[in-house]
Amino acid sequence: MNSPPFHLAFPVDDLAAARRFYGAVLGCAEGRSSDEWIDFDFHGHQIVAHLAPGAAGDSSRNPVDGHGVPVPHFGLVMKMQDWEELARNLKTAEVDFVIEPAIRFKGQTGEQATMFFRDPSGNAIEMKAFADPAQLFAS
Repeated sequence: MNSPPFHLAFPVDDLAAARRFYGAVLGCAEGRSSDEWIDFDFHGHQIVAHLAPGAAGDSSRNPVDGHGVPVPHFGLVMKMQDWEELARNLKTAEVDFVIEPAIRFKGQTGEQATMFFRDPSGNAIEMKAFADPAQLFAS
């Protein structure tokens, strides 16, 4: 699948903390910025952290495969090898997981590796991968 990059603007409480987390921890290159926002290259997609103290974080959770999934959240579908490397790097960086790296829907349609964690402002992020990429939209 070769899709156009998406753009996502989201609130953060502290731009310096966002810069450290998205840059140093997640490895996102920084683009343009101001005193109010920062562009990041999120694996080829443009995400923009906007200074909006108190506006970040999830407001509810939905049950999915025995876990309370934070809503809202954003993230990526990665190649399995990249997902495994990111999981190791996040554990090394001692990132707290909302949902630890694991395989969801094991042996079922849509089986996937997934993990959830938060940025310093409380925004929930899900990174996932499929051993069989054809399962992404399987029903």
